[in-house]
Amino acid sequence: MNREPCRNQLIIHFSKYILPMNFIERLMSQEPYRILIGMGLFLLSSLLLYLIYQRVISVLKRKSLIRKPAVNSFVIDILKIPVLWLLLWILFKIFSHSFISDTPVFSTLMSINNILLILTVGWLVIKIVKAFFYYWLNKLDIHTADNLNARRNLTRMKIFENIIVATIVVVVLGICLMTFEQVRSIGVSLLTSAGIAGIIVGFAAQKSIATVLAGVQIAITQPIRLDDVVIVEGEWGRIEEITLTYVVVKIWDERRLILPVTYFIEKPFQNWTRSTAEILGTVFLYVDYALPVDALRSRLTEIVQHHPKWDGRVANIQVTDTKERYKELRVLVSSKDASLNWDLRVDVREQLLDFIQQNYPGCFAQMRVQKLHTESL
Repeated sequence: MNREPCRNQLIIHFSKYILPMNFIERLMSQEPYRILIGMGLFLLSSLLLYLIYQRVISVLKRKSLIRKPAVNSFVIDILKIPVLWLLLWILFKIFSHSFISDTPVFSTLMSINNILLILTVGWLVIKIVKAFFYYWLNKLDIHTADNLNARRNLTRMKIFENIIVATIVVVVLGICLMTFEQVRSIGVSLLTSAGIAGIIVGFAAQKSIATVLAGVQIAITQPIRLDDVVIVEGEWGRIEEITLTYVVVKIWDERRLILPVTYFIEKPFQNWTRSTAEILGTVFLYVDYALPVDALRSRLTEIVQHHPKWDGRVANIQVTDTKERYKELRVLVSSKDASLNWDLRVDVREQLLDFIQQNYPGCFAQMRVQKLHTESL
């Protein structure tokens, strides 16, 4: 009779550790085990979410191939990581409140979680901005002959994209710092001495602010645009990249010339495609006075009429200078853009020199020496 109650108590006591529900309840009542269980469930749920998300992305990519595959695939690629981070943040928020809401580390994790949310949202907004600009920039074709409007819009949109992205980064970092009480108090104390601090910062960042303002001015006034043909520092090249602080010029021999944006505001330079891509090119020849210019003009007409890089506007030869031993001829030819005109000038120069060599071999610039004969006394 005395053994039965003891046996029942033993069974009840043992069942608390054997039965699954009682065992889980006992583990959940202990903080270290609850945290470990929460972390394990969070990792498993994150893995499941990642697999499902990858499957959804694959389906969207297959569907994007039907219409505008390049644009849609680009948009999906730049948005998929920030969206995944946002989903993981939501999942972490749920498990944090479910498993560790009454633990000492909860407030610290929530602060970190909030910062991650702010960074993720900022990242997502930047990606959306880039996707938006990419979508519209993809509609611009700068490879046509008359691409002035396309290059104007491309330059303006590129600079405004940089301005918007930089503004978002500053705002996001500011919000992150304001989540810390210590930084917030420091910010209040700085505001009380804003007069002195403003003067110091203004002098320290004077050149940086001027550079950024110059970038904005270039975006509005557009003295240069992307793909413009320019001559800077004695180098011929094309504008390859324009940012808020510097400009990259691609030199004809594949070198890159990096210049601050203030250069194009403060110093003179040549822009061959400021208003139109059409251009006149010159070829100079130095020939003897005996060479008939009309014959050379006729040969020039024959050359350009069958040349694919001549636009049909200008083809002429003029005597622009005379020296003691030769006369200077300037050949003018026109093309739709600078690259075509360069090739046209090279071909014209070669063929005109061959024409002179074959038909008037003695008419290149030369020095005459006259021998004087004197009668002997």
